Amino acid sequence: MGGKALVAAVGGGAAEAVTRLLEAGADPDTLADDGLPVLCRAVATYDVAVADALVEGGADPDRSLPDGTTPLVRAIDGGSPSVVTALLGREPRLRLPEAEREQLLARARRWYERGAEVELRDRTGTSEPAHRVRVMDDEYCHVTQLTLDGSTVRAGHGAILTDLEWAFRVLPPVDELASRALAQGDPDHVDWSSVRWVLSRRRSKETWSAVAAYRHAPAPLSRLFALDVLWTFMWPEASWRNSYERETEDLLVSWATDGEEAPEVLAELLRLLGDTERPESTAIGLRYARHRDPRVRAKVPDLLVVWGNPSPLPGAEARTTLLELATDEDGNVRAAAGGALCSTCDGSPEVTNAVVALLRDPVARVRAWMSETVTRCADRSADVADALYALLDEEDFPVRLNAAYALLRREDPRTAEAVERLGSLSRPGYEEDHRLSAIWSWEWNRKNS
Repeated sequence: MGGKALVAAVGGGAAEAVTRLLEAGADPDTLADDGLPVLCRAVATYDVAVADALVEGGADPDRSLPDGTTPLVRAIDGGSPSVVTALLGREPRLRLPEAEREQLLARARRWYERGAEVELRDRTGTSEPAHRVRVMDDEYCHVTQLTLDGSTVRAGHGAILTDLEWAFRVLPPVDELASRALAQGDPDHVDWSSVRWVLSRRRSKETWSAVAAYRHAPAPLSRLFALDVLWTFMWPEASWRNSYERETEDLLVSWATDGEEAPEVLAELLRLLGDTERPESTAIGLRYARHRDPRVRAKVPDLLVVWGNPSPLPGAEARTTLLELATDEDGNVRAAAGGALCSTCDGSPEVTNAVVALLRDPVARVRAWMSETVTRCADRSADVADALYALLDEEDFPVRLNAAYALLRREDPRTAEAVERLGSLSRPGYEEDHRLSAIWSWEWNRKNS
């Protein structure tokens, strides 16, 4: 029932249609024209959504195929961590016998250790170099895709090995996992991302200590890796029993106090510290406020204010420093300082003048950032309102929307003109935007009052 329709839906990448057909009674293991289950088509085309819909609908990822493989084995060979995750399904450790789990681990390990291109050459029997292209394997992480003699694989086998180990509760040493992540040198690569995720689940003193030890690694990239993983230990919702939030915050404070030579590492360290409410943060921020690298200075404002609604006013030295940073030569630093000043707006002429200057900043991205920040600012002065009104001339719709919304919140008499100058409010991607919702409510009340 619905076999041809299911084959067509899978071939067309229509995941929602696949789900509807399965709910209507279509066989999830329907064979396509090549004699293979439709799940193999989703695997071959790296269609994660369709693969997930099929597995959720009952497709068998462990079904034996004519060549002796299974859809799951083919997914591992294909090198996409996202596809493998879709085919692993729920509780694979309970579903798969130990011998099969070991075979899957060995297969992923061989692909990873030999390299995807070497394996691809062996399978195609050609020595030509593979065509390489970077593709997104999921919404956030990328992987290299290789094509040779008509065959395509993705080089995500490090991530696949890491994910399989965790799914089967095999716990390699932290150093082994770290080497997989660091081999790519990119936090947005699937190998790095999988290691970060797995270590975030391994909530133990042993794991935390091993990660924290990378603080003293000689390579800046290794220290960045430590911060990237430690950040996940600050998520109490990830594991309320063992978050290691306090231990991580203590380490961040100690690290920043002792100093960090690499600017890119120091900037990330201060970013993480800015997510805490440690009393030492202000002193640390003041220490680095005049750092030579703008990436570091841009993280200082978050350390000089206690975020809240409203935020408490900063001390005199912190306030002076924020005003100085608001005139920094770097636009990102100015924008960060402006955000902090808006959150603690004290109504003084100095702060108001700084906010107005940033709303009129010569750099477009600074004006854009400030237009959003000022919507939450308590400053109701005429100078700020005039600067917002001037932003209605910007070409960027989000900036004009922020300006109109901020004027509306201030009950400015120019709100009607601001809304009219926005043009059409029916725009793709803004269907549930809180600013447009407020404007629509304002218009309705105005017409019906």
